[in-house]
Amino acid sequence: MTLMLMVICSVGSGLSFGHEPKSVIATLCFFRFWLGFGIGGDYPLSATIMSEYANKKTRGAFIAAVFAMQGFGILGGGIFAIIVASAFKAAFDAPAYEVDPTGSTVPQADFVWRIILMVGALPAALTYYWRMKMPETARYTALVAKNAKQAASDMSKVLQVDIESEEQKVEQIAQNRSNAYALFSREFVRRHGLHLLGTTTTWFLLDIAFYSQNLFQKDIFSAIGWIPPAKTMNALEEVYRIARAQTLIALCSTVPGYWFTVAFIDKMGRFAIQLMGFFMMTVFMFALAIPYNHWTHKDNRIGFVAMYSLTFFFANFGPNATTFVVPAEIFPARFRSTCHGISAASGKLGAMVGAFGFLYLAQSKDKTKTEAGYPPGIGVRNSLIVLGVVNFLGMLFTFLVPESKGKSLEEMSGENEDNGIEEVEQPSHNRTVPIV
Repeated sequence: MTLMLMVICSVGSGLSFGHEPKSVIATLCFFRFWLGFGIGGDYPLSATIMSEYANKKTRGAFIAAVFAMQGFGILGGGIFAIIVASAFKAAFDAPAYEVDPTGSTVPQADFVWRIILMVGALPAALTYYWRMKMPETARYTALVAKNAKQAASDMSKVLQVDIESEEQKVEQIAQNRSNAYALFSREFVRRHGLHLLGTTTTWFLLDIAFYSQNLFQKDIFSAIGWIPPAKTMNALEEVYRIARAQTLIALCSTVPGYWFTVAFIDKMGRFAIQLMGFFMMTVFMFALAIPYNHWTHKDNRIGFVAMYSLTFFFANFGPNATTFVVPAEIFPARFRSTCHGISAASGKLGAMVGAFGFLYLAQSKDKTKTEAGYPPGIGVRNSLIVLGVVNFLGMLFTFLVPESKGKSLEEMSGENEDNGIEEVEQPSHNRTVPIV
């Protein structure tokens, strides 16, 4: 259902009820809201499904690999935007904004953003058949749905080994009062309250920094002269140049960062990678912000771009990946996807703060240099300092999150003691089978 919603709303995002500005924006907001609803379901589902099917020795890498595909999506989106913008620019060239403000945006440019948004439905739609064939995880079927027979049958198909269910133990689990506490109950808060606080705050703080960095990339690229001032370009050229710059950042720093996490997460551990990532992001933010005027000089622009890229690298070889992995490992089976969803939603609140707050904060202090419709802000330099402080807070809240490297899901959640569940390694299949 979440996947179907994502496909429909991706297509709907490129459509509009009417052609007036208000109707276009209202339609876009409507479909992006429901797209977010679908993605908000897919985040915890993808992470939980992978965590419950994976072997504890390689679980971190498997969950991180699911998230790392986002990097290829960013790269693919940027490349597709470059292709579409360059094709339309070649077919429908226009004067620069400073020459002809109205004529600089040709009517055909309206198709560019629509096509780019709608093509996002394609990769999601291609996975639909396999999603339909995917069974529920054995932990959900056994521990939540209380159907040990179906759990054993599903796991037998997935692992291609014979597994026998133990119905009696499922009944024991159902009757075990110590395992009957509700979400947000006093017992839940005692056992997992600090863990949930840790996963929500770190994801919230990360997304403030991560999304604001993405959103005012164009301001930074303009400030250091990597792309020319907006008034010297037409609309299609601006799309092309910004997409090209962002794709280069993704290729050189974002994507490698994701896969460094995949490679090292089960060696270094989640805690070490997240702490290192926040620390390095803090260092690079301050290193960019404090001598900001130095970096704006033409001779120093390459150094600025390199350091700015490193903040993205350590975001992804750091908290951007680990905040996705950890909530799928440390909570009980019946709360796992819910707590992951709460953590992800907290992150998106941070994205809202980053998106809106820093669009205003990054505006120039000089009224004559602000973008149309924006009041004066604190400038890019001071905005980078604020982001450095946000990253430092993320580093502090990381200490609330437990290390889950090499531990079973039941060991992390405390279900081992209550449920009598043990994990049996299947060496020939490199999988973990819950024996209930």
